[in-house]
Amino acid sequence: MHLRSPDFDRFADFCAIVEEFAGAGLHGSGFWGDHQPVLTESGYAAWVQGLLDEGDETLPPQEGRVKCSYFWIMDEDGAWVGFLALRRSLNDFLLEEGGHIGYSVRPSRRRERFATRALAAALGEAAALGIDRVLVTCDEDNIPSARTIEVNGGLYEDSRNGKRRYWIPTNPR
Repeated sequence: MHLRSPDFDRFADFCAIVEEFAGAGLHGSGFWGDHQPVLTESGYAAWVQGLLDEGDETLPPQEGRVKCSYFWIMDEDGAWVGFLALRRSLNDFLLEEGGHIGYSVRPSRRRERFATRALAAALGEAAALGIDRVLVTCDEDNIPSARTIEVNGGLYEDSRNGKRRYWIPTNPR
């Protein structure tokens, strides 16, 4: 498993993954950003560019948003299995419900520990950005995600607005 930055060369894979997620939702992944794509090659390209722009430190953040690094979760064979967003800071909404890191694995690839491994990799990315600890949240009833967070060192703080809130040190001692 590895995290990969979005690129412009995966339109066919994108169509397949969007179709698979259609009924399942993309819980917490930050997948769309503010750039929900039109399912055309040009729409896909515009969406990818929007994601890359959100991570570009030379551009100001959009109003009400924070800088964010988006990643695609890839399996060992290079298949696209999910999405991950690493937000570099927290605004009021993210502090209450969204957190620093959101992820989602396509339904056909769940229960293969991709979320656990992707979250671990994201902790390293956060540490490299100078973030000492991250907030990761999940829905109260999302027991698999709660386990993923806890396996990665998440310390439960509280629940707010139906979300469990965990803090994870990025450089555990």
